[in-house]
Amino acid sequence: MNKSASDEELRDSGGSYNQSRPRTEEGAFGVRITPGPGHGNKVIVFYIDLSFVFLLDLRRCDMGQTCHACVKYLMFTFNLVFWLCGCGILGVGIWLSVTQGNFATLSPSFPSLSAANVLIAAGTIVMVIGFLGCLGSIKENRCLLVSFFFGILLVFLMEVTAGILFVTYTEQINAHAKEDLKEGLALYGSQGNLGLTKAWNIIQIDFHCCGVLNHTDWFMAFGEKRVPDSCCFEYSRNCGMDRPKMWWPLGCYDKVKGWILENLVMLGIFALLVLLVQILSMVFSLMVCLRARKGKKNMYV
Repeated sequence: MNKSASDEELRDSGGSYNQSRPRTEEGAFGVRITPGPGHGNKVIVFYIDLSFVFLLDLRRCDMGQTCHACVKYLMFTFNLVFWLCGCGILGVGIWLSVTQGNFATLSPSFPSLSAANVLIAAGTIVMVIGFLGCLGSIKENRCLLVSFFFGILLVFLMEVTAGILFVTYTEQINAHAKEDLKEGLALYGSQGNLGLTKAWNIIQIDFHCCGVLNHTDWFMAFGEKRVPDSCCFEYSRNCGMDRPKMWWPLGCYDKVKGWILENLVMLGIFALLVLLVQILSMVFSLMVCLRARKGKKNMYV
């Protein structure tokens, strides 16, 4: 009796102790919360949840800023190299124009389409676009970035259009180029056509060829059976006079065309890389521009 009575007293005292002792609950993220009167525990859990969400947003923001900085400085570096290449191309074009005259002006229909003029025009365009990309990316200037985007887009569309037209009208282009080059042979050695003369000499020596289709093209240009001395196997003065066995038999048009076909894979890879770089440049410029616009909006919020 005494033992059972004592057991009952212990149970009663334990029960009252458990009832009087405040219970602990498992809160958010393993935090143990002792509820107090009212809804204090819910407020604590709410603040902890809100803090955790804020930390996640802050981390996501840091990652976004890091990615934005990477794109920004990658674009700046690329356009700096782009601008330096434009300076080099422009310098070579000016040097050719000053020292060599209208070098490589083979077509009488397009006298301004010389190597010097093409390099000067290409170098200027590359320099301007590179400058817009450099300054626009580092300053995050939307006006410069948009100008850079449309400049790259215009060049991209011109390249694609030229490629499509060339593939579509290949036969017509070949026929016109041959006739135009034959007409240009008549200007060889004449006054004011030093660039054309030098260009034909260099092509015939480097490619081991003579004339446009063959050496007879020079007969029509000169009005007699002779060719320039650059047509000879071994260059010597007046070797192009009545020595047909010393002349290269193949024309330069087919030789140059064959060289292009031999290197067509490399030229194609280079063209694809150029197009890929242009597409990435447009994408990066849009990313930096949108980020700059978003940051400007946040300043006024």
